[in-house]
Amino acid sequence: MAEVKTVKVTIDNITVEVPQGTSILQAARMIGGDVVPPAMCYYSKLEGSGGKCRTCLVEVSKGSEADPRPMPKLVASCRTGVMDGMEVRNITSDRVKDARNGVVEFLLLNHPLDCPICDQAGECHLQDLGYEHGKEATRYEFKRRTFEKHDLGPYIQLHMTRCILCYRCVYTADQLTEKRVHGVLSRGDYAEIATYIEKSLDNNFIGNVIDVCPVGALTDKTFRFKNRVWFTKPVTAHRDCSSCCGKVTLWQRGEEVLRVTARKDQWGEVEEWICNVCRFDKKKTSDWTIEGPSHVSRHSVISQGHYEHLVQPKETFTAVHDGRHPQLLMDIHSVSEVNDKTAKTKS
Repeated sequence: MAEVKTVKVTIDNITVEVPQGTSILQAARMIGGDVVPPAMCYYSKLEGSGGKCRTCLVEVSKGSEADPRPMPKLVASCRTGVMDGMEVRNITSDRVKDARNGVVEFLLLNHPLDCPICDQAGECHLQDLGYEHGKEATRYEFKRRTFEKHDLGPYIQLHMTRCILCYRCVYTADQLTEKRVHGVLSRGDYAEIATYIEKSLDNNFIGNVIDVCPVGALTDKTFRFKNRVWFTKPVTAHRDCSSCCGKVTLWQRGEEVLRVTARKDQWGEVEEWICNVCRFDKKKTSDWTIEGPSHVSRHSVISQGHYEHLVQPKETFTAVHDGRHPQLLMDIHSVSEVNDKTAKTKS
């Protein structure tokens, strides 16, 4: 077995050793934390993704040990491979912060301010990006482009006005389904995701385009306007399925299953694709084997009211007072006779 050659790369003063051919974004994910650039179009499980949104721009202050010259322009970290001795600046670079602010401003030029009614609110990557890098007001003075909503079959609705043209849904349909019937039509400001002749997206795995969409452009019609995600409880579940892995996340309100999604990793990417039967047709708790609460980042709004590994706290008062109960230490019987039992105990 051939030995894999590794190289060292430094990102925001943190050095990591990675296999040769690794991209800067992948190397940053190996480090984790704040040094990881945001990515709206890159998806590690989709071939050809990346290089569209430019939110992952970073500054290469040192090209490599062999050629230490810095790269003159900011580069897309999802499309740039690391070299031995390379030094990269992300959150430590003012150039990167300024460029990322500009990219977010462009992404929000035509994006509607409908977060209060959008089903993606609470788990929207663009919402997080706008909070971190967005401006208080827009400088755009022209009319925003708008599109009519389209039903792409019985389960999916396209809200093109929200789309940022990340191409993820196109790659998903291209690589998971037998025949892709939707794509990007027109160019420039007229570009849009469409099926051209109003075809239905009815492949058994087409529901995965909902999971990969980073905004609320592709929504689940069976969940649309039913609830807010932070009022639901995500639990991990599985079932025996002949078409897919059957490993999912159920979003429950009480005992009711409001929606079913694929399990996602810490980067918001699907771990394993699921079929339409599991996603849309199995909406009863009895259809699934419940494994337990799903892990939710504590920084997410979904984590409010969601508990993992719940441990009943011990009675700390008794523990720190040598086993004595509170009523033995609170001499209130001299003020009121409501504590008669305690008074008799003390006497």
